[in-house]
Amino acid sequence: MKTLKPAALKTLIGDLFERAGCGAEEAAVISDHLVEANLVGHDSHGVIRAPIYLQWMSQEKVFAGRSIEVVVDSGPLAVADAGLGYGQWTGRQAVAVGVQKCREHGVAIVALRNAAHLGRIGTWAEIAAAEGLVSLHFVNTTGLGMFVVPTGGRDARLSVNPVCIGIPIEGRDAIILDIAAAASAEGKLKVARNKGVPVPDNTIVDAEGNATNDANDFYGPEGGRPVGAILPFGGHKGYGLGLVAEILAGALTGGGCSVPGKTLLEQGMLSIYVDPAKLQTPGSLFEEIRRYVDFVKTSRPTTPDGEVLVPGEIENRNRAVRSKGLELDDTTWGQIVDAAKSVGVEDDLIEDAVLS
Repeated sequence: MKTLKPAALKTLIGDLFERAGCGAEEAAVISDHLVEANLVGHDSHGVIRAPIYLQWMSQEKVFAGRSIEVVVDSGPLAVADAGLGYGQWTGRQAVAVGVQKCREHGVAIVALRNAAHLGRIGTWAEIAAAEGLVSLHFVNTTGLGMFVVPTGGRDARLSVNPVCIGIPIEGRDAIILDIAAAASAEGKLKVARNKGVPVPDNTIVDAEGNATNDANDFYGPEGGRPVGAILPFGGHKGYGLGLVAEILAGALTGGGCSVPGKTLLEQGMLSIYVDPAKLQTPGSLFEEIRRYVDFVKTSRPTTPDGEVLVPGEIENRNRAVRSKGLELDDTTWGQIVDAAKSVGVEDDLIEDAVLS
């Protein structure tokens, strides 16, 4: 296990992507997004992705320097094509369009299609919440990420479709609900495999549809293209949520729903933004949210030292702890070092990122 300095790690990952062909600002945005995902506790969407992204770029599955093309611009509505640009970069551009339109119209809908991996979707809700806006985000993958079985089925037919909602609260941290409509994000299985730890019960099945706790059973003997599948969370409820997220993010954006045989990871995201100031007096809105959140948190905890948390609280606590030192397993750190050296990152930057 390695403990890393977050700021130095951001510099290292940014240099890695810049040397790989990204512009300086683009590389910094990608790096910041990845390291922040680790800081809030979502290691599956953090720096473990950097070597994978470089591999995809060498295979022309993701492209540096791409900006979104707004193909439909009609009042509060926009459709944007990311051209398989880095999702952290093009996703931020799409959110900026949504925020600007919402400021003007009070509501906005932005349909983003053909993006490479969009990373942690909670980031987009956090950006909107920082602007005082409520936002909803539905995400799919057009086929390469088709890992989830429908309830009652043995074969994967859905992506690990994220659903995210952000609600600002004046004077407090925003509520950020960031979930996948599946028992696990696929990246969490990568983390479990790298750490050599079991996957929780009722999460994955092997190639024959048998329940397993071994991530290697999901990835198969070669450890490449997954042969197993991920279960929906909550049975038919998670399946239903995943199905509608797939349709909203895939069909409605024009990027398409999951189909077999895809070799590119193309993501779609339907984002809805609402300016609460245009609905009613902001003070009364936030007062009511605070009142209700405080009421929910007064529910008696199930354990003597427990407490009721609302979505987003655990991420903020993780950030406070991990900002002092970010732990990565040796396998993941080794993969990052190898990737960095492959594009000529200097040893000093690599060494400086290590705290212990």
